[in-house]
Amino acid sequence: MKYRNLGKWGLKVSEVALGSWVTQLNGAEAEAKAKETVNAAFDLGVNFFDCADAYSGGEAERFLGRCLREHPRNSYVVSTKVFFPMGPGANDWGLSRKHIIEQLDKSLKNLGLDYVDLYFCHRFDPTTPIEETMQTLSDMVAQGKILYYGVSEWSPVQINEALHVVKENGLRPLSVIQPQYNMVDRYIEDEIMGICDKNGVGITTFSPLAQGLLTGKYRKGAPIPEGSRATWQADRQINNLLTDDNLDKVDRLLPLAKELNVPLSVLALAWILRRKEISSVITGASRAEQLKANVAASGLTIPQDILDEIERILDYHPFVRRVG
Repeated sequence: MKYRNLGKWGLKVSEVALGSWVTQLNGAEAEAKAKETVNAAFDLGVNFFDCADAYSGGEAERFLGRCLREHPRNSYVVSTKVFFPMGPGANDWGLSRKHIIEQLDKSLKNLGLDYVDLYFCHRFDPTTPIEETMQTLSDMVAQGKILYYGVSEWSPVQINEALHVVKENGLRPLSVIQPQYNMVDRYIEDEIMGICDKNGVGITTFSPLAQGLLTGKYRKGAPIPEGSRATWQADRQINNLLTDDNLDKVDRLLPLAKELNVPLSVLALAWILRRKEISSVITGASRAEQLKANVAASGLTIPQDILDEIERILDYHPFVRRVG
């Protein structure tokens, strides 16, 4: 496993991280398999574990906390997030000072930690002044409850505004963002990567395999595999990605992965890590075997001729998309 700095900051994170969004915790057998995956991550050199208060209504944080307490605190970096509703009350969501402070304390209790290494605003809150949000996060850093903070799925304008507020008010820095980025969703290349590079902000990307599209398990004209995410995911994100155009791209990418003697998933992860602006890719894994395959992307260099062919296949053109 190789490690990268979080932007210009001193924190080192593994190039491949383990996320908790799709972790299955329904039953003792599922939890045991998830714990096995977390422990395998440590064995493989993964030191970055991503979570959120909203994942499984807080149970994902509690599960991750139970796993992490078996390891020295200095051996891992843990992140969690705030924004989505965690109760029926008017103040049980968003990025107000009240909700951030109350939810951060709850997350720390769930995780069994005195501090989190990274804390993200899961989405942008148009009902709260950005000054209030940035000041609160800065205060939490000053109190030692957060080491570094950032945002997830904010637009370029929103990120720039946050950076401006931080600078103008002398606040603790916004250090990291967590956007979606993969071969079929490259919008951050247009503006966000440049903003982060200019300001030394780290980028830890999620959905690097496009909900499973870039594993190669979904093929044009073939039935959806039994038990795959497309058969159970409630928001149907993967189903919306199974277009003829995307599946055609998968068919053309598979021979390139074969030429490198790696699975398509490893090629897709290494393709993301080709960018120096990226600090880490957050992967989901329901089994230890999946994680073992994913970490092969760390340190893998893709030859220039294959990178050029990938560009021809993807045929990317800048566009505007709704963020969040």
